[in-house]
Amino acid sequence: MLHRQHHIDTVRRLLRSFQSVAILGPRQVGKTTLARAITTEFGSRTRVFDLETDRDFRLLQDPEPVLSPLRGLIVIDEVQRLPSLFPPLRPLLDRRPLPARFLLLGSASPDVIAHGSESLAGRLAYHELDGFGLDEVGAHRWRQLWLRGGFPRSFMARSDAASLEWRVAFVQTYLERDILDSGLRMPPTELRRFWQMLAHWHGQRWNASEFARAFGTSEATVRRWLETLEGFYAIRTLRPWHASIAKRQVKAPKVYIRDTGMLHALLGITGPASLRERPQVGASFEGFVVEQVIHATGARPGESYHWATPQGAELDLFLVRGNHRIGIEVKCNEAPTVTRSMEIAMKDLRLTKLWVVHQGSLRFEMRPGIEALPVAELGALRRELGGRGTR
Repeated sequence: MLHRQHHIDTVRRLLRSFQSVAILGPRQVGKTTLARAITTEFGSRTRVFDLETDRDFRLLQDPEPVLSPLRGLIVIDEVQRLPSLFPPLRPLLDRRPLPARFLLLGSASPDVIAHGSESLAGRLAYHELDGFGLDEVGAHRWRQLWLRGGFPRSFMARSDAASLEWRVAFVQTYLERDILDSGLRMPPTELRRFWQMLAHWHGQRWNASEFARAFGTSEATVRRWLETLEGFYAIRTLRPWHASIAKRQVKAPKVYIRDTGMLHALLGITGPASLRERPQVGASFEGFVVEQVIHATGARPGESYHWATPQGAELDLFLVRGNHRIGIEVKCNEAPTVTRSMEIAMKDLRLTKLWVVHQGSLRFEMRPGIEALPVAELGALRRELGGRGTR
């Protein structure tokens, strides 16, 4: 297992400032492993509850007598399975002096954030754990990370075939164990078809009416399906940037399968050659770069957008942080050139810098303000925007 020091340091810092911290992320992304690394400094003063076990689930139905005597660090895994736990935590977190801090691990962000914000406002900090980034696996391994995705067991599998086998099984687990168990009223075959349609739609603008027609249902229903998958970290919807500039702008979000390894499993892509031959290779690479930039910079939803106009000008990723207005354009080749669309984005969005991320090895200035950046050098964006933060 790769050492994820940035996440360890961030959660430890948050635990010093807040009574409780929630680590959120998809199943199998490494939340329990991260928590285990964090608990080492507490030693024997750590108690772990796993709400996927019947014993701990029953034990915490009445949490106050169980938790109040404990000291040190209390870890509660799969906390989204017991929403009723949040209100009783409030008096435990308000004790002075505070005898124990809480580390909560959850896989469905809307539920955890909603219940946490309602019951534990000011007492609970959130940290999102995503898949491996280039800073963790090594920039020279970007092709492997793109193909297999960032789930630890997929990326570190002994072969591409073993990685794919794990991802195919994981998709099934996601469908049956997590998403449908969350209460989504939808046959498993329909949910799989919806997810596969999203995979073919990857990198395009969301069209609720098109999906509603395909499934013979309402636009409100397919939006709810989309929001459910987003809540389980399966997809990312990148909101459009539309400001009061003197031209019409596209207002539909773009949809990505967050992990390219999962995208490739859904598309039946088996290896590097299979990926190169598929028409979705450009969209796949775009999604990979978008996720890696967000990973590297710690960009929050309110800082990351896409931009497009009905006339055809567009920008794959627009980052806004303070006075920084950074554009990211993704090219699935090794020798990108300046386009009219880039020129328009520079002018209309008043970009501080436009980075054109490509698959080659050369970094060079294309024109003032526009620079070609190899995907292996995405760390430059972290320095440009001041590094990763807590999401």
